[in-house]
Amino acid sequence: MAPATTRELTPAEFPLAEQAWTHYRGQKADPKTERIFGVFDNGTLAATARCTRHTDGLEMDCVFTLDEFRGKGYARDAVEALLAACGKETIYIHSTLVLIKFYKSFGWTPIGEKEMPQTIRDRFIFCFGEMEGCNAVPMVRMEI
Repeated sequence: MAPATTRELTPAEFPLAEQAWTHYRGQKADPKTERIFGVFDNGTLAATARCTRHTDGLEMDCVFTLDEFRGKGYARDAVEALLAACGKETIYIHSTLVLIKFYKSFGWTPIGEKEMPQTIRDRFIFCFGEMEGCNAVPMVRMEI
């Protein structure tokens, strides 16, 4: 069995991420504005993390591990790869409440909704100013 490998996906591999994301809110990928990092376990894309460039900032989302690969640290590996490539800039996220500690371990800190760039905040407009009620907490990791 080959060891898992972590790397940035090429745009031609974006459909692999979309296939994994059918289990995670059915997200779609856009090679014009996104970079996707993944962990491959024996050739299968097991985990992802996506960095999206909005007009007013960077956002990380789609940190996701397929059920059969959980508990191996693959989400951490995907986030670390994303940060190695994109972490010189400030990155915003919407963390679920249960994952705040996980994201804090990378340097993200909770912020108020109004501290997020407008285009990133607008992605959660359905929460009507009550992100915690939507199980989401805005966080930021400042450029390093």
